[in-house]
Amino acid sequence: MPNYRYQVRNNSGEVQIGVVAADNVTTAASILRNQGFRVLSVTPVGSSATGGSFAQRIAELNAGKPKTKHVLDFTTQLAVMIRAGINLRAALEGIAEQTEHPNFKKVIVQLKTDVESGKQFSEAIARHPKLFGPLYVNMVRASEMSGSFAKMLDRIAGYIAQEIETRKMVVGAAIYPGIIGTMAVAVTVFLLTFVLPKFKTVFAGKEEVLPWATTFLMNLSDFMVQNWYFCVGGLVLLIGGLWAFGKTDVGGFFFDRTKLVIPVVKGMFRALYISRSLQTMGQLINAGVPMLDTLAITGDISGNRLYKGLWKSVYASVKTGKKIAAPLMKTTLLPRAVVQMVSAGEESGKLGEVLDEISSFYAKQLKERIKAVTSLIEPIMIIVMGSIVGFIAMAIILPIFKMSQIVR
Repeated sequence: MPNYRYQVRNNSGEVQIGVVAADNVTTAASILRNQGFRVLSVTPVGSSATGGSFAQRIAELNAGKPKTKHVLDFTTQLAVMIRAGINLRAALEGIAEQTEHPNFKKVIVQLKTDVESGKQFSEAIARHPKLFGPLYVNMVRASEMSGSFAKMLDRIAGYIAQEIETRKMVVGAAIYPGIIGTMAVAVTVFLLTFVLPKFKTVFAGKEEVLPWATTFLMNLSDFMVQNWYFCVGGLVLLIGGLWAFGKTDVGGFFFDRTKLVIPVVKGMFRALYISRSLQTMGQLINAGVPMLDTLAITGDISGNRLYKGLWKSVYASVKTGKKIAAPLMKTTLLPRAVVQMVSAGEESGKLGEVLDEISSFYAKQLKERIKAVTSLIEPIMIIVMGSIVGFIAMAIILPIFKMSQIVR
């Protein structure tokens, strides 16, 4: 008979840990509950994170961390199985058997174990905050109280799918400019460090007839060739410094604010943050999550410190008894039309539906903005790259023309 390690709380509130022999986890939990304990966890002995064969651990390392796509697949499968009448424990067991990702499979097995030990599903997933965020946990908790578990899982799956699609669009919009920018830098460095030094002997002794552009580039080329280690080190320090600065509150606020003022991309980021905030808020309200919890989660998920501060101010205002629309009237982060629609939804008692419609509108606008940004950045990057290469080429060709005329 296998042994199970348990953690329980007795009648006086003290936590006790021990080992019990039982046929399975369910039986072990029943034995402990019959003894008057409140079961906190029951796990098979030897199933710790350090257990398993060497090959299993290598497979887990190669698989990496579970991603949002795994959570989406899990949520979709669970919704289908619950709707088909399968109980939660059996559904989790079936999904775990079909899951190929070893690390995510361990998470599902742990969820099954927690459910078998008497925990609510919302409590079980709350133990994995990196995979199941506060929105997921609160929506599941609300469904447990209302009895609409399968329907809520469908709603959560739709939200996650929308988030994945949005992230793909934003990342996709940044890939092309990133490639063009990298090529521009690489070509410039190649011309300055490999091409220009070849002309050094040609231009030697003729410095008085060289244009200022040629003189400037030759000096820059000499500096880069002779001090390349300083250039590489400085570039690494610059990138590292910007990354560290962005991790601070001041730096993060600066970069978040910059995203909303750069002419080409500010409309895209504005649509992204509004869509994400209002969609999150609408989903939580429709799920029956308390308003203060909804506002706190909305701020955390917004993705921008300025919008997070906005929703914090709304949270503080609502906590004192005021309406949501009151503090929104004072901000420029949301268009006036959006604030008016939020106010109308609040007055009519249909705020969740109104927020869903607004977030859908801004989701469409985000797609249009991303297309517009991509179409604008492409010619801009080509012009910038062409200008840099053209400037270097002219700095080489012009003095050659001048020297040929002198010779004639």
